[in-house]
Amino acid sequence: MPVAPRPRAVIWSRCPKCQQEHYQYHSCKNRHCPKCQNDQVDRWLDQQQQLLLPVPYFMATFTLPHGLRRLARRHQKLLYDLLFRASQQALQKLAADPTYIGGTLGLIGVLQSWTRDLRYHPHVHYLIPGGGLHSDGHTWRAARPNYLVPEKPLARIFRAKFRDLLKQAGLFAQVPREVWQQGWVVDLIAVGSGAAALKYLAPHIFRVAISNRNLLDLANGQVTFRYRDSTTNAPRIRTLPAERFIGRFLQHVLPRGFQKVRTYGLLHPKQRHLFALVQEQLQPDRPRIVDSSPASRAAPPIACRPAAIVCPHCACEMLHIHEIRRRRGPP
Repeated sequence: MPVAPRPRAVIWSRCPKCQQEHYQYHSCKNRHCPKCQNDQVDRWLDQQQQLLLPVPYFMATFTLPHGLRRLARRHQKLLYDLLFRASQQALQKLAADPTYIGGTLGLIGVLQSWTRDLRYHPHVHYLIPGGGLHSDGHTWRAARPNYLVPEKPLARIFRAKFRDLLKQAGLFAQVPREVWQQGWVVDLIAVGSGAAALKYLAPHIFRVAISNRNLLDLANGQVTFRYRDSTTNAPRIRTLPAERFIGRFLQHVLPRGFQKVRTYGLLHPKQRHLFALVQEQLQPDRPRIVDSSPASRAAPPIACRPAAIVCPHCACEMLHIHEIRRRRGPP
């Protein structure tokens, strides 16, 4: 039996000063929408900031080599999963060495598949507290200042882990031999308290590739959009045929049900009791804020009414007039 579509709503508002009227659709709740889910970004950011430890943080970025990207396009769900598994295994293996940490890390990883101009570039960012929990289950091993683990050995272990996982998946024969002979790219940098890194990651979690404000024009079958150069951070303007632009965007739409944010080690839901012990060691005067129950891990419901709308003509806060419920979504 077909399921009836969920009702959608339209917020009807009017400016009390200039009488300008405004209609705003509720979020379509699609995680690939460039406009929706701002409320979820703020909520996720607030939750993660509450979990920050008073230690230096590091950002590790694992990039899939160019020779594997065609295969990744054909088997996105599998290859993205292998990217997560190989990268976190490499981090934990090197961190377990007493030369560096001698303990288990806490990892939060976010998959990103695009460059700023929407080209295909799959990689995973990890935010990592500077230290790990010893195998005795109660001793915190702090990392050295501005140093977690060495990049080159980490990249080699990552390559070896990915190769082994690809063999298990039966896809090893489809990869060019030179992929395993080249150096793989892993970047590991110190990011201070971690707060700024969280703000960088948050938009990538609930939106994909480009936001509406960077779409400048659609005319004569051409889409013009704005982005920032990754090297100079200078603004750039690019115009593409509409079909090509749509193709660039759609290659970043994830497979249905794929989990693009994953936690490992101390930050995994099953290990949150160990993370709570670390919190007590590092922040003895702060009340415990981690609850590993299923209810605590569920995201709180999205508010029924969006934030206040400001009139685009006179900047006055608009008044809520009516909420129109309908079965169909936005046209």
